[in-house]
Amino acid sequence: MPAALLDPRTIRELAAGLDLRPTKQRGQNFVHDANTVRRIVAAAELSPAEPVLEIGPGLGSLTLGLLEAGHPVTAIEIDDRLAGLLPQTVAERLPSAQLQVITADALTVTELPDPAPTALVANLPYNVSVPVLLTMFERFDSLRSGLVMVQAEVADRLAAPPGSRTYGVPSAKIAWYSRARRVGTVPPKVFWPVPNVESGLVRLGRHDPPPTTATRQQVFAVVDAAFAQRRKMLRSALSGLFGGSAAAAEALTEAGVDPQARGESIDIAGFARIAERIG
Repeated sequence: MPAALLDPRTIRELAAGLDLRPTKQRGQNFVHDANTVRRIVAAAELSPAEPVLEIGPGLGSLTLGLLEAGHPVTAIEIDDRLAGLLPQTVAERLPSAQLQVITADALTVTELPDPAPTALVANLPYNVSVPVLLTMFERFDSLRSGLVMVQAEVADRLAAPPGSRTYGVPSAKIAWYSRARRVGTVPPKVFWPVPNVESGLVRLGRHDPPPTTATRQQVFAVVDAAFAQRRKMLRSALSGLFGGSAAAAEALTEAGVDPQARGESIDIAGFARIAERIG
């Protein structure tokens, strides 16, 4: 039986067998270093045999790492060739492992098979990483934690606190669902093809959203408006939601927020208080 995890030569052989040429459009950069894979699995801090959801398993590098550690994996893969090959690769290397593959765009998936995954672990393409992450936490209450590998710049944005230069829409929206923190960096050399940027590891721990009478949609609408033009004061940025800057200033004052503040200084609880004033 071959070694459980994939090496650089095997990655290329599997891709060649599919006549697969990795595309930037789908962010296909495959991890080929076993030590990196095991480091990612360890950083996820999973419980023994905890069921995992993986988005975009590709050729199976991280999938095999999770399965080797004893975790049942539900993998969502948009590329039907990769989705078809993955069970074969796993059967050859870890024949007793528990793998379920869903061939679909992750943004369209609304149901997951049992056992319900409680952790999300994935190497996410930079161009869809934030929408996929938010969608998964919105749709699947069973997800209590996550460890995602994303472009370093995206990792910084997800983990940024209010008041920092990189705090923005992704930071505020992910804070509705969970606490995000950077837990590592992954160099380009462990990927094939080699990307132009470093990747970052972000650990997510789910928590309840801030107590509010506003809906999530209302809160996120305020977040979007606040950052649509970052340099604007909130009374101007939110004037469209409240019917003018004077009404926005009044609503902000009632919410305990300085009308002259900018979105980058407001945490998710503050955005929720503002959203409660939407008529």
